[in-house]
Amino acid sequence: MSEPITVSIRREVDPARISEATAWVQTGVNLANKHPGFLGSGWVRAGEDSQVWHMLYRFTSEETLEAWERSPERSWWLSMGEGFVRSERSKRRTGIEGWFDEPATGSIPAVDAEPMEAPPAPPRWKQAVTIWLGFFPVNLVFSYLMTPVPGWGELPLWLRVLVTTLVLTPIMTYWVLPFVTRSLRRWLTPRT
Repeated sequence: MSEPITVSIRREVDPARISEATAWVQTGVNLANKHPGFLGSGWVRAGEDSQVWHMLYRFTSEETLEAWERSPERSWWLSMGEGFVRSERSKRRTGIEGWFDEPATGSIPAVDAEPMEAPPAPPRWKQAVTIWLGFFPVNLVFSYLMTPVPGWGELPLWLRVLVTTLVLTPIMTYWVLPFVTRSLRRWLTPRT
């Protein structure tokens, strides 16, 4: 079995049929939720009046994702959206390399167009350097801030590491790594 896999989808929806599209998307989430290997999903519109919608869903493995994608429930669900989904683009990602994606730009290709390949992720060593450049200063600042806290130094090492990772993981994921990857984009982007 492979590792968990996330699918990112960007759809352009007929703005005159927002109510139908909302019900359609939620129906798809409900169907996938009952499928083996489903780990979760989420969807948002780019704005209140936007016709661009974004959706993420995750399965335990490539095999469970492919089983969902070949399922009669999903085929039926997709056919229900043909009247108001104007175009679609999707990407698949496993592991941490999703942090290094280029942002989606430009127009969305038509549904029947060739699928767009995601740009290749940077080499693992560049990913490791990028993560370290974010993690080291954040961890250092946190350590300095926690040193004067009464009793912090007497806690068992495993408990201090647990607290540190619980606090720093969301900070790294939502703020620091996006900032670092944007700052290093030219270095991270493979040259062709």
